[in-house]
Amino acid sequence: MTTQKKSVLFICLGNICRSPISEALFLDLLEKKGERDSWKVDSAAIIDYHVGKNPDNRTIKTLNKNGITSYTHKVRQIRTSDFSDFDYIIGMDDDNMSDLEDLKPKNSKAKLVMFGDYDTDGSKTYVEDPYYSDDIKAFQDVYDKVYRCCRGFYDSVTSS
Repeated sequence: MTTQKKSVLFICLGNICRSPISEALFLDLLEKKGERDSWKVDSAAIIDYHVGKNPDNRTIKTLNKNGITSYTHKVRQIRTSDFSDFDYIIGMDDDNMSDLEDLKPKNSKAKLVMFGDYDTDGSKTYVEDPYYSDDIKAFQDVYDKVYRCCRGFYDSVTSS
């Protein structure tokens, strides 16, 4: 008997900071739990500005600093088909969630959720965009929050 893969798509505005960090961290978590092959995981942007590019250099530096050194990604924009291809589509902030609701087709199977709702420390529900910060610490702060959210999301999905 084949078990159907669970699937999650992480979304942020440009797919160069928050959603790639989320994708990389969730893949790392799944790898450590021996469940990488049981999941389909991806990330995408709301806007098409960075399509085809790599994530922000500060994103990659932060991942590398935290031991995630093999992650690669090319920015892509969310597609209508994503709403039927993924079980969960996760937004990082209220603007992402509003855009996702506007883009969501009527027959969508995907459950739209705010990532911060899974934060295990109970802090604010959105993941702040570090893009405009001059301080690399903003990227580490996002990494730390996303780490907690990944664990909370995983626990929520696998316990149900």
